Amino acid sequence: MEYAIEIRNVTKKFAETLAVDDVTVTFEAGKIHGIIGRNGSGKTVLFKCICGLLPVTQGSITVLGEKMGDGKRVPKRLGAIIETPGFLPNYTGYQNLRYLMELSGKADKARIREAIRRVGLDPDSRKHVGKYSMGMRQRLGLAQAIMDDPALLILDEPMNGLDKSGVEEMRRLFLELKEQGKTILMASHNPEDTRILCDTLHEMDAGKMTTIYENPPSC
Repeated sequence: MEYAIEIRNVTKKFAETLAVDDVTVTFEAGKIHGIIGRNGSGKTVLFKCICGLLPVTQGSITVLGEKMGDGKRVPKRLGAIIETPGFLPNYTGYQNLRYLMELSGKADKARIREAIRRVGLDPDSRKHVGKYSMGMRQRLGLAQAIMDDPALLILDEPMNGLDKSGVEEMRRLFLELKEQGKTILMASHNPEDTRILCDTLHEMDAGKMTTIYENPPSC
């Protein structure tokens, strides 16, 4: 069995606050994995540790075969939405994504346009991101996460701000990405999202993780 993410005895503390408490879990490649939990349960902190945005206090995290730590940043072949996506408000969605791609030394205009289309936005729109609704900003954040064709997606509440049709569109997109062999780790407050999408489901509470199920969901 190939694992996209391996987390071994991970603890993360902020001063005296224990945000992640001795978590050990593996996430198999090519599946959609869900994490549920109340605000402050440790989900977002764990996601940031997986992405290399926060160092762990103890334990180890391996992402796509690469052990995190020692100053390593976001692993290659990983796309993520963690918290509210931030964009330049006076630029269009396409201009924002082009700027971000150029920062990484790339300039694949066709890939940017395709990512924007896949999330239901218009790559030719002249509307500035500052005038986007919350749902449109969330869609653009998803486009940013998938535009480099990552093997792994880390998505913290990816349905935030989306209306019913938008949620259904994103569910179809995530299932398509899974069919293409991508691995998705997502946090969601919506039981319907996890029922339809997730092959495994875990819960975090006060930094601890427990497994709810590890079988494909019935749709």
